[in-house]
Order: sequence, then C-alpha cells, then structure tokens
Amino acid sequence: MAELFKNMFNAKFFDGFTKALKYTNSDFDEPLFLSEIMDKDWENKELLQRAMHITAVLKKFLPADYKIAIEKILELIKYVKSTQYWVSVEKTQFGLSLEYGILSGFIAEYGLDDYDVSVKAIEEITQFTSCEGAVRPFIIKYPDKMMRQMLLWSKHDHWAVRRLSSEGCRPRLPWNMALPNLKENPAPIIPILENLKNDTSEIVRKSVANNLNDIAKDNPETVIDLVKKWQGESKNTDWVIKHGCRTLLKQGNAEVLEIFGLNIVKNITIEDFQILTPKVKIGKSLEFCFKLLNNNNTKTKIRLEYGLYYQKANGTLSKKVHKISEKEYAENSITEITRKQSFRVITTRVFHIGLHQVSIIINGKELDKYDFELIE
Repeated sequence: MAELFKNMFNAKFFDGFTKALKYTNSDFDEPLFLSEIMDKDWENKELLQRAMHITAVLKKFLPADYKIAIEKILELIKYVKSTQYWVSVEKTQFGLSLEYGILSGFIAEYGLDDYDVSVKAIEEITQFTSCEGAVRPFIIKYPDKMMRQMLLWSKHDHWAVRRLSSEGCRPRLPWNMALPNLKENPAPIIPILENLKNDTSEIVRKSVANNLNDIAKDNPETVIDLVKKWQGESKNTDWVIKHGCRTLLKQGNAEVLEIFGLNIVKNITIEDFQILTPKVKIGKSLEFCFKLLNNNNTKTKIRLEYGLYYQKANGTLSKKVHKISEKEYAENSITEITRKQSFRVITTRVFHIGLHQVSIIINGKELDKYDFELIE
C-alpha cells in the first residue's frame, strides 16, 4: 500500500525542521515543541489538519512580533537550503518543498493584517515552497491591491514567482478557498495571463492553462475570446489554449470544437459496441469495446471520448467524460478500440452499487448509452 500523504510529516522531517529552528532560535525548546506537535490527536489528524496544527504550534515558538517571526522564517529557509538535509526534503515535481508549505500557511493564518511584510515574504518563500494558498486570503481582503501585485509578479525573474501570479488567482484552485469576485468577473486575471501565455517555463504555462480552465467553468465566453485572440501566436500558446479549453471540449461546446477543427463530422459510425463486463465488482474494472468506422474518402480528425454515468446516493446518474484520443483517422478505415475504466476505491469518489451507463462521444456528439451494473 502506498504511504499516506499525511505521513510526510515524519521523523526525518521533524529532525531537519527542529535543527533549523535551533539554528534560528537559540532558546528553542525541542522536546516541548515535539510534545505539543505529537499530542493525543496527532495520529487521527489528516494532512491539512496536521499542517494547520504544526503552524499553530510553531507560532508559540517564534517571536510574538510578526515581522521578527517572518525574519526568523526566512533565515530558517536559507539554512535548510544550505544543508545536506535539503536533498532529502519531500519536493514537488518541479523542485519546491511540500512539507514546508506550513510556512506559507503561517503567513495566511497570522499575516493578513500586515500586508507589506507578508507580501514581501511570500515573494521569497514561494521560491522555496509554493504559496498559492497563502495569497488567496490577501486577494479577498485586498482585491485591487493584491491583483496589482500579482501582475507585477507575472514579470518576475524567478519562474516560481511568475507561476504564483497565475496559480494564486485561479478562481477555483482545488483544495483551496474559492475567489468569488474572480469567479464572477475574471477581468483582473487576464493581463496576468497575457504576460505568461508564452512563458519560457512549462510549469508557468501549465498554470495559465489551468487558470483558463477555471475561468471557463463560470465565464466560457471570456476564454473563447482569448482563444480566438491567442490561437496561432506560438506552439506554446496553442498548447495553453487547448489545455485551457479541456472542460469546454468535454462539455461539447460547439464553438470551441469548431475552433480546434473538430466540427461535427459525417460518415463516422460506431459498430459492434459490447460491454465485456456487464456486472462490475467494486475494485475491478468496466471493460468495453467497439469499432470506429471512418466511411469518408479522406482522413478525418476525431476527438473520441466516452461518458461514464455514475450512480449517485439519491439514485440519479452523474456524467463524467473521459478522453480516448484526438487524432486523424485514415480514410475508409475500421479501428477496433478496447477500454477499461477502473472502479478501484479512491478518496475522491464514492461508488454506489446499482445501474451505471457508458456512452461514446464523437466530436462532442454523444451516441447511445449502454447499461452495466456495479456490484459489491
């Protein structure tokens, strides 16, 4: 079984963390600190609860003056990065610390009333551990001021700060508070994305695409207008807008499908659709197969997807679209396709036994639905 994510706050982490705290705070009481961290509820706390708990305990062991506490945190970061311990710190795929996100949490929790000190610290800390969650309370409390700062950050020399300028203002950033004002009116975000749409960093460009995808869920026309404006500027920008339109494509938005050359096509048919597992046990997989026939005399670009209708607790069905492929199929061709869809138990979805359905979608057009049953 994979290690639980919450266990990244382990003995190795606390050994390195307490050494850094000792270095920056000569009177640091390590035994007391660890005893307060490992309280009677520690084992029952989940990841975010553990992070918030560590942050709350940390506050007791830092200077009461917020500005001095931040100075200590910045000193701690420099120390950690100068030691061999930094090599073993758990990191994201692009090299930022995961565990030390507790430091950005400290700013979000205790620095909201000290804007200047906090914003300056965020700019430095985000180059060590991502601060997209930390800036969101500031965007809510200081919307105009903070978005002007985000725009300045979009031209920063460091890729992590530029990424923060986009990632931090995503209207629907997962696992973080939403930004209602930007969900309603994303206009302040657009100049930031304009600066970053062709950024030299792939990580930054991916954030721009994710921001577009967030905006599209509430303001599709805003994204469609940007797509029309940006399309063809560069290979990078074309990737950004395509990835940023993934929700609109899955929704079968006709205007977006046409923009990307995925118009409703004629003479494309599905034959011999079969559900190979009409009864699927929880933990196993749905398997189905079919033939895709391109009856045209020319090769045809096709976005091929399937819709999975999950049983909900109230007995209704909820649709989720999964992509199979998007490519050109040869003229007068027959392509045999087999797919599996896992029903392995995961934390982000609760499965309910009973009727489920699956359908094939061609360039946004959904075909017949077929029933199967999920069983214990």
